[in-house]
Amino acid sequence: MLSVSVDSQFVHKIWNEEELKKMVKGGIPFPMVSDAAGSIGKIYGVYDEGAGVNIRGRFIIDPDGAIQAMEVLTPPVGRKVDETIRQIQAFQHVRATKGAEVCPSGWEPGKPTLKPGPDLVGKVWKVWKP
Repeated sequence: MLSVSVDSQFVHKIWNEEELKKMVKGGIPFPMVSDAAGSIGKIYGVYDEGAGVNIRGRFIIDPDGAIQAMEVLTPPVGRKVDETIRQIQAFQHVRATKGAEVCPSGWEPGKPTLKPGPDLVGKVWKVWKP
């Protein structure tokens, strides 16, 4: 997991020490990467040339380098870290089962999964009770 912004490593250090460590014990447990020129943001389509900043985006990238999920939000609306973690766990579960099981909306570890196939078509409502 990485955090990427156009801010310098020094701004990241202050942000972590003065803000994040007060909200998350020990601060965030992953690196914050400086993307001063917006190169990474441009690749992912979140760099705002006019403002010179990366718009807030979240990308879940699997071990093969494929984007499995993405979310882009403007600054007034924050993200929910628990939802990101839930989605990562769901993608990990699907990968571990080699696609033999899929995770329905709102799935959490330990909850029932679905087994995709012709037998499930038109019968999801019988198997999955949200």
